[in-house]
Amino acid sequence: MPILTSRPKTSQLLSHVGPLHRQVYERLQTTIRQGQLQAGQRLPSTRALAAELGVSRNTVMAAFEQLIAEGYLEGQAGSGTFVTQGFPKAPAAASPSAPGAGLSRRGGDILNAGRPRLNPDGAARPFEAGVPAIDAGLLRLWWRLIQKSWKKGPPPLGYQDPAGYLPLRRAIAVYLAVARGVRCEPEQIVITSGAQQGLDLAARLLTDQGDAVWMEDPGYGGARTAFEAAGARVIPIPVDREGLVVAEGLRRMPMARLAYVTPSHQFPVGATMPLTRRLELLKWAREADAWIVEDDYDSEYRFSSRPLPALQGLDDSARVVYIGTFSKVMFPGLRLGYVVVPGNVAESFAAGRAVGDRQSPWLEQAALTEFLREGHFGRHVRRMRSDYRERAEALVDAARKKLDGRLDVRMPETGLHVTGWLREGESDVLVSQRAARAGVSAMPLSRSAILSCPPGLVLGYAGYTPEKIRLAVDGLASALRA
Repeated sequence: MPILTSRPKTSQLLSHVGPLHRQVYERLQTTIRQGQLQAGQRLPSTRALAAELGVSRNTVMAAFEQLIAEGYLEGQAGSGTFVTQGFPKAPAAASPSAPGAGLSRRGGDILNAGRPRLNPDGAARPFEAGVPAIDAGLLRLWWRLIQKSWKKGPPPLGYQDPAGYLPLRRAIAVYLAVARGVRCEPEQIVITSGAQQGLDLAARLLTDQGDAVWMEDPGYGGARTAFEAAGARVIPIPVDREGLVVAEGLRRMPMARLAYVTPSHQFPVGATMPLTRRLELLKWAREADAWIVEDDYDSEYRFSSRPLPALQGLDDSARVVYIGTFSKVMFPGLRLGYVVVPGNVAESFAAGRAVGDRQSPWLEQAALTEFLREGHFGRHVRRMRSDYRERAEALVDAARKKLDGRLDVRMPETGLHVTGWLREGESDVLVSQRAARAGVSAMPLSRSAILSCPPGLVLGYAGYTPEKIRLAVDGLASALRA
């Protein structure tokens, strides 16, 4: 029984991609898998099929041999070649399913956490938050340090300590002691692939299924997703001008297992937690035998004074896990961060790191070590702090001139973003959608809320020049007027 009822040209049958015998093989395999040739059906002779396809007999024979070896066909002496008996029928074509269909509830939550909005060239759109400036001078220096590290000698090719490259951990410990007031030994540091992996480690190692976790509301969605994915029960705690309201946490869930906070620059509203509130939080953790996860994601960029010391430096009860990252200080493609943990759980965090993805690349860790040791990191932060202040001022000035009071944007004290407040009763989701159609990414504040919050837009400014910021404010103005 011939496969084809007529004899079209070879160009109509084969793809012209790869050797001819492979093209014949792929065509026959597809025909069998789709059910056009059914179990037990006899194929034409190799001579007849070669003539039908316009190829040599040897080409067809090579394709048959491969299909027989893989179990699609079987040869019967004196009778010919047949589709293997019992070959399953092709399933009915599945209808297109919605994004995320078939995922677990946890998988759906992760999908809904969202991804950055990018332009067609892959660049982030203004005002995507958490995007630093990519400094050309930094990249040239980084490439030099990569080469320098490589030339020092052959890199280690075996498995390394999952806690990270020890010279890098030593350099981080020195930096944190001087710049952030963190008290730790290198052995308390675990290198991670950015802050998000640090949050995932903390969630998996410090909470059990159903444990209550205080979460800032509004707060960082990536942290909430990490704790919910670990099975924790998130308890929303409101945020005021001094950060997480500890008294409200004590009222809602006094015996929570853990509190997640961003005390130096609350995400997303920008509050700074004062000393009295920090001491109050530490007192609760000590008395409740609870953990505090301190996410210090962008506090290096404080404009009004020196960066505030970390909460971890005030901790005398070994209750604080401190998380930091180099991705926002340098560039997002550098997937290196760190977790500073109390000494009694350091080995457990290293083991948890090994379960995730074993270790970070050695070469990048070695180059970052030199970057810290040679003082480049501090100089880079000082230079970018000046640039980011200029960009924040450009955003605030443009908003004052062009937004007609519809969005209250005030000069931030710290960080890479600012929250602009809409008038009461306006929908930040609707404004965000209109801004997106104008090519502007302005995350609605309500996306960060668990319960509710005033309407606002989270505007990142660090990764965009003053000129791009002014143009993006024009797009935001049109969205607000609409």
